[in-house]
Amino acid sequence: MSQRLWQETPLILSSPLSFKNAPVYLKLETVHPCMSFKSRGISLFVQRAKDSHGPSVHLVIASGGNAALAAACAARSLDVRCTVYIPDGAAQTTLNLLRRENAEVIVGGTHYAEALQAARKVVDAEDNAVIVPAYEDPIVWEGHSSMIEEASRQMSHKPSAIFCSVGGAGLLGGIIVGCSKVGWDDVPIVALETIGSNSFYHSMALNKRGSSVALPEGVTVVHDVVNDVQLAHFSSFSSKASGSLGASQPAAGVVKLALERAGGVICVSVPDELSMQAACLFSDDHKMLVELACSTTLVAAYKRELFDHVVPPTGADRPSLFIVCGGFKVSLNDMLEYKTLVAACSDSLEVYCDGQAVQITK
Repeated sequence: MSQRLWQETPLILSSPLSFKNAPVYLKLETVHPCMSFKSRGISLFVQRAKDSHGPSVHLVIASGGNAALAAACAARSLDVRCTVYIPDGAAQTTLNLLRRENAEVIVGGTHYAEALQAARKVVDAEDNAVIVPAYEDPIVWEGHSSMIEEASRQMSHKPSAIFCSVGGAGLLGGIIVGCSKVGWDDVPIVALETIGSNSFYHSMALNKRGSSVALPEGVTVVHDVVNDVQLAHFSSFSSKASGSLGASQPAAGVVKLALERAGGVICVSVPDELSMQAACLFSDDHKMLVELACSTTLVAAYKRELFDHVVPPTGADRPSLFIVCGGFKVSLNDMLEYKTLVAACSDSLEVYCDGQAVQITK
């Protein structure tokens, strides 16, 4: 296979976020050409598709954003055709961004499932067309795992915990695979989502606690036969972060990996307002704009009470690794809106950690 398309990303020690005996390290996945970690796994999948099908391969992906941009960037680098199926309502800026990478963009369908159905029809009809998965494929997880291999070289010691955001769980799958490669299977992973788009949180609860789990209205249970796991299926989303975190259901294979993992996966759901606040604070502290799907991870860095809950103090050092996963769906105007919404919300907000409510001060 040709040389990988992604480059190693920086890992920095964050002075603003670190506190006594708890240094915070940030893996900056924002610096990829497509502005997110998805460059890793999706470009690996695209490279292998070209190796298997030749230069005439037609890459087809259904996505509302970051996965599509990663596929388009990879396809442009390899000079292969890429078509993106995107649901109605996509911002014109998103369409322009994809077309700038030479992707053919087809808008249609009221939601992701309809866009995916249209994409699959094309793949079924064309001999050399390949569907590019946004998150639900082991090749994608393999590519994403490279960030943990890099981090293990960049850090001088094993972290006490790794923090990441979860949507469809492709990033989490990569982190789990990466931890296995570098001997970090015992390191806890803290997987954060926003309330209203937290399909992974509820899927893990279903498999750990079974029928005693109370699901939000409209959420149904799907049994994945291949992996023998229960999945929480969302038909709609109430979170503002759902544009990137709003997977109807997570990758079943990653749910299975998480359930079987020695170090475990701690599931946390936070209200949108805390993700908004974290995005604003991070822009002040590190002069970087990150979308809500990314800033959700950073809530645990900014809220000491949440950090202490998931990584209890023992007197020993607690170095932590935060995956700043990136994403292009953010603007200065968003930050202004977030500040207004955060100012208007309650001073005390509820976060859910593996079924337990934790009160967090705004």
